[in-house]
This record gives sequence, structure tokens and C-alpha cells, in this order.
Amino acid sequence: MSLEALLHHKPGEIRDITSPANEAIKAIRSLELRKNRADSGLFVAEGARTLIEAIETGSIPRVVAHLSGTHDEAPIARIVDAVRGAGGLVLEVNRNTLEKLSHRDNPQTIVGVLTQKFTPLPDLPAKGRLIALERVRDPGNLGTILRMADAFSVSGVILIGEVTDPYAIDAVRASMGSIFSVRIAKVDVAGFAAWRKRFPGLVVGTHLGGAVDIRKVQWKNPSLIVMGAERDGLSDEVAELCDQHVLIPMSGRADSLNLATATAITLFESVR
Repeated sequence: MSLEALLHHKPGEIRDITSPANEAIKAIRSLELRKNRADSGLFVAEGARTLIEAIETGSIPRVVAHLSGTHDEAPIARIVDAVRGAGGLVLEVNRNTLEKLSHRDNPQTIVGVLTQKFTPLPDLPAKGRLIALERVRDPGNLGTILRMADAFSVSGVILIGEVTDPYAIDAVRASMGSIFSVRIAKVDVAGFAAWRKRFPGLVVGTHLGGAVDIRKVQWKNPSLIVMGAERDGLSDEVAELCDQHVLIPMSGRADSLNLATATAITLFESVR
């Protein structure tokens, strides 16, 4: 069964599935591949808490697969009711089948298939704080940054160039549901450069050659924080688009920080 076929079903249909080899299960598992996520515009999220977060922010799963016998549990019932009410498909599966859908050693009791959402870069609001990430490779870092962006009410996260997929399962999991609350835009370097010319605020990039202590920045509204790849930092092309290059002072032997940690420090400094 293709993903397209999976989505063609009777509105609110419930199916009982006992085999991991079922075609519907295979279709959901195909979303482990980035190409299939990109082609279909779909992705997988695990766990009742994450799926309730999705529903509360207006992203109702197209398909859910939950462990048989859990439909009377309040969180599962709430999710199933929302999916059926929206005309989605509900799969009741056994433990073995659910384990094939999960990426955890101790699987969640429910897995959902949802539609990806990206915001066109010109539609991001130019207010408050925004974050731009260039060539980020680690999905856990990206998901954690999305979580922080949600916590600090960041107006949007801009992904520049070849970045990891924000809808990869590790990124979705690390975001802890914030993937549904944060506006995400994707753009190449040329598109970012064109948008930056119209951006009315301060653009600050973290850089090993930064001349300004992060604690001394005079932040404005709006401001854009630009972070580079985990190992190589910002490219010269993107660095040139920043108004200021800043550094995070460190007194120990370590000369660098994890990208998500560096982003957290910079974001905190920008709002305190």
C-alpha cells in the first residue's frame, strides 16, 4: 500500500491490524525515509502527549495507530475521537506491530501520521525574536532549538541551505510537541539574503571571530539570531549578512559549545 492509498479510506474508519507485514503498517514505516516524507508532505509523531499537543494547536493526525485495548484510556480516547471526527483513519494494533512503528526501546502506545507545515519566509512576522539556522545537521539539536523557540515565544525559525529535516523522528521527539507551535521557514542562501535586505531589525550571528561579547549586545525589536553548523559555524556568505558577530565568553578549557546550548544562551541573553 502506498501512502496515497493509506489516506484513501472511509471517513472515521477503524481497522484492526495484527500483522507487522500489513500494507498500512509498511506505508507508515516508509516515512522513516526523508525522501518519502518530502514527497508526501507527511511525518510520524509518537506518544499521546505529543499528539494531544498537535490537536490542541490545530494539527489533527491523518492516521493513528494505537495499542489494542487502550481505547478507553482518556488520552487515547481523546485522540481517536479527534481523528475520527476529522475523517481520519484509526488502526488498532497489537504490541508486536506497534513496536515496528516505534523508534523507542519502550514504545509509546500510540503513533500518528500528520501533515508537515512550513511558513513562507515572507510570511514570518518581523517582531520580537527570530532564529536562523544554517546547515544544521543534527536532528536532536534542531528539535531542542524548536523547543526553546516555543518556550521563548520566538516568532519563527528559518532553516538556511542544506539542513536536517525538522520532521525527522528524532527532531520531532526532541521538540516535545513544539514542532506544532513554532513557525518554520526553509530557504536557500540567496533567498535568505534577499529577505534579510528587507528585515528591519538587528541581525546577530554567533562567530568564533566575534568581536562583541554576547552580554554586551544592545538588542532591538525585532532581532534575528543566526547560528551556524555544529562543526563549521556560519558560512562566509551568511556571516556577511549579520550586523554584529558575537561570541560567548568561556573561561574553561573547552573552546566550543553544543549548538543547542549556544542557541539557548544567546536566546536567553536576547530577552533578559
